Amino acid sequence: MYSESSTIAAISTSMSEAGIGIVRISGEDAFQIADRIYRGKNNKRLSDQKSHTIHYGYIEENGETIDEVLVMLMRGPRTFTGEDTVEIDCHGGVYVLRRVLEACIHAGARPAQPGEFTKRAFLNGKMDLSQAEAVIDVIQSQNDYALKSSVSQLRGSVKKKIDDIRNKILYHTAFIESALDDPEHISIEGYAQVLERDVEELKGRLDSLLASADDGRVMKEGIKTVIVGKPNAGKSSILNMLLGEERAIVTDIAGTTRDILQEHMNLQGISLNIVDTAGIRKTDDRVEKIGVDRALSQAKEADLIIYVVDSSMPLDDNDRKIFQFITGKKAIILLNKSDLERRTGEEQIRQMCAERGMKDTPVISVSAKEEEGMEEMEHAVKELFYHGDLSFNSEVYITNARHKHELERAYGSLEKVLESIRMDMPEDFYSIDLMDAYESLGNITGETVGEDLVNEIFSKFCMGK
Repeated sequence: MYSESSTIAAISTSMSEAGIGIVRISGEDAFQIADRIYRGKNNKRLSDQKSHTIHYGYIEENGETIDEVLVMLMRGPRTFTGEDTVEIDCHGGVYVLRRVLEACIHAGARPAQPGEFTKRAFLNGKMDLSQAEAVIDVIQSQNDYALKSSVSQLRGSVKKKIDDIRNKILYHTAFIESALDDPEHISIEGYAQVLERDVEELKGRLDSLLASADDGRVMKEGIKTVIVGKPNAGKSSILNMLLGEERAIVTDIAGTTRDILQEHMNLQGISLNIVDTAGIRKTDDRVEKIGVDRALSQAKEADLIIYVVDSSMPLDDNDRKIFQFITGKKAIILLNKSDLERRTGEEQIRQMCAERGMKDTPVISVSAKEEEGMEEMEHAVKELFYHGDLSFNSEVYITNARHKHELERAYGSLEKVLESIRMDMPEDFYSIDLMDAYESLGNITGETVGEDLVNEIFSKFCMGK
């Protein structure tokens, strides 16, 4: 078992060749450990220097110079972890970073566990658990929206919303407990109506946070996008157009794509996880049929379906089957091969959409060959999922599945409070469910979370963070 109070060290930058690399030390002996391996001008001791200063020198061990470095000194509590911290800026070679880290360990530090620096920041009160989880989200962000949302949470946007709700719940819980303890001086006449009104308002706040979870999931994980259509409609060409490179094989032979092809791309700050599938048609070919079944299976789980129609060919039963399949789903219909003579037009497609209750489904003329229609399609994707620009000033988007689960639990507890009020139950019933909601929300910020969950959360962090 590692001691939580021991001084830790780790490489905090990527283990690859780079211009610089950083070895971080944190703990009560950080300065003394750095003194044992650092040599600067005039033999000055780092432990005698002022906080938040940078010093030039060398890292040495057993009389051997390992690297020429800059050393940053930061005394707690004005540090990321809240502890004394030393950061050694080395040259960015993998071997030299390992040698410097080994020197730190030989001098008295122990290797940090994954996420242990951030865990110490949480345990030392430098951030709440939602902010700590936002740290890894910032690192793992794959698009502009995910990064902005994570930075917003890192600044405490989720914590503020949760704390406001918890404070109001705590006020009512304290009032009920006080009234039950001292009924002679604290009257609860008419209180149930006041509590009912406030609980309804709190439920509305939780409902707004839960409603943001779909947008939050899309921001963080990306939109699972499946391209479907008949063979030779140009699905693979559309994929290549979106990616800006030749990733899928394109031929004039119908049915070239037999298996699924998955790619990732950014589209106006949105992540798309794109799946190109086999052409959907009735077939006796056993291998092709497997591809068609896989295409339909992927489409069932998709957030977005891009249905590619060959506008140079008339619609047939295969198209009608695809229309039937995408009914009720978020979809964009691309009329491909707009550079050729049309045998299927936008009005015909819009009419089929209207007949199936899909009148708002975007229908866009494109030409994969000429690379036309891309901007309109990008705009349609953004409107389908984000309904315009997103604001990160006052809005909070729930991007963490754990947070969503705890919000749902808190919402359910408040529902029980309302049920008790409407059934005219005793006031102590209100208090029990209010405290359940309070604790569920506390699990988000970490105030009521158990040690096992804390360890599990930080074990998923990268080393050195």
